[in-house]
Amino acid sequence: MATEAPLPATTPSTPPPAPTPGFKPQPNPFLQTATLTTHAFPSMEPSSFVAYPSTHLLLPLRKDILHRAVIFEGDMSRQGTASTKWRSEIHGSGHKIRPQKGSGKARLGDKKSPMLRGGGVAFGPKPRDFSTGLPKKIYHLAWRTALSYRYRKGELLLIDGQADITGVHEDSLERYTRDLLRHNRFGHADGRTLFVTLERREGLFRALEGERMGREARALEVWDVDVKDLLELGRVVVEREALEWVLEEHQEDLAPGVRLGAWGRMMEGLERASEGGAVGDVTMSA
Repeated sequence: MATEAPLPATTPSTPPPAPTPGFKPQPNPFLQTATLTTHAFPSMEPSSFVAYPSTHLLLPLRKDILHRAVIFEGDMSRQGTASTKWRSEIHGSGHKIRPQKGSGKARLGDKKSPMLRGGGVAFGPKPRDFSTGLPKKIYHLAWRTALSYRYRKGELLLIDGQADITGVHEDSLERYTRDLLRHNRFGHADGRTLFVTLERREGLFRALEGERMGREARALEVWDVDVKDLLELGRVVVEREALEWVLEEHQEDLAPGVRLGAWGRMMEGLERASEGGAVGDVTMSA
């Protein structure tokens, strides 16, 4: 009878230790840029290219953030001054108008009753504050999201210099502006246009303040613009200085190293390196 050889004792094999994940550097947001073509006004001829970082003009569409910003602006603009008088605030006697019983009519109190003309208002409005809260960083993000949305759709046009109309007689200013809007497809038939300027441009503003020009386009100074204004009309034509002012004002939610100032320093370093013929990477300082 054959003898069975004993099986070797098996020891459970321990799995090898998991490799330590290596350090993964964060991608540089400045490597991807949004390029805008600057135009001369009013001819709208292309003049040059300007690049902005992806943190400012290449943000993904966030409808929830845009909705919160528009609601926040609408609530802040409500005056809340509507006021009515309750029966205790109406001047007059508290004497009962007629006896409780015997007249065959409904029972009625004094003349200040809300059921009578000249009486108080039941549940009427009182002065109140309609403003709602929104974190400042969310509001700044909504501004750049709205501009990014316009940029991705090709509806953000940049003006190099001042968007003003000069050298046109006052009597012909409105007709000249209407022809300008029709030629560039900026008018009512193409969705209207919002002009954003750093300061008030008298020629452009006077032309668009005409009685029949409001339905064609609108002109606003940069500090009068809201997120709703950026989304309301068909396109946004903005001066370069006004756009950079908006981007500078609404970037507090970003780290200091990825703000527009750091972007400008990096671009200046690249220009100096290209002029000097240096080869290599230009590092960005926070």
